[in-house]
Amino acid sequence: MIELYHIWKQYQRPHWALSDITLKIEKGDFCFVTGPSGSGKTTLLKIIFRESFPTQGQIIIDNRNILKIPNHKIYLLRRKMGIVFQDFRLLFHKKVFDNVAIVLNVLGTPRKKVRRRVFNALRMVNLHNKMWEYPSHLSYGEQQRVAIARAVVNNPDIILADEPTGNLDTELAFEIMSLFKEINRQGTTVIICTHDRELIRNFGQKILFLYKGKLLRKESL
Repeated sequence: MIELYHIWKQYQRPHWALSDITLKIEKGDFCFVTGPSGSGKTTLLKIIFRESFPTQGQIIIDNRNILKIPNHKIYLLRRKMGIVFQDFRLLFHKKVFDNVAIVLNVLGTPRKKVRRRVFNALRMVNLHNKMWEYPSHLSYGEQQRVAIARAVVNNPDIILADEPTGNLDTELAFEIMSLFKEINRQGTTVIICTHDRELIRNFGQKILFLYKGKLLRKESL
């Protein structure tokens, strides 16, 4: 479970990126965070991932206050999470296999397990036949799927995705979202930031609406 209590975030006075956000996301939820550009969606994800600290408030994940985790142990939190960044953050000088393997290598996973897990993750996104290609040789949609494979390769409890279908056509966007739904059906909590109303209409279960840093309403479908 992810619990946020009275989260405020300020980058520059007098504006608040987030204003008094309190919410709970249950284990196994499939949750959309939506709202116009600048509403605080990306900031919310960064705080859950602890890439950014709130100005005020508390964040509890699996009954642990993540703001009290020392920096040298933050990897223990992130081991449970997979992140799909808006800009993908792929390493273009490394092949697809190496991009997906990065998390496992950092954790010191045995080489044999790395090969098996990377192959399985790429097979899930139907890119196992391109594992020795460089990202620059892939289409935009394929690069997105590499980012998803990297996020799921360690079997995380939580997936956070920031505008994962931002520059994709409708067909590819639905394909990517179906992939997230399949990951969710396997028990992973999925939180997706998007402003795409069509995706929300077709895939939404729990929806959080942000506007100028404020949580306007929550809906469950």
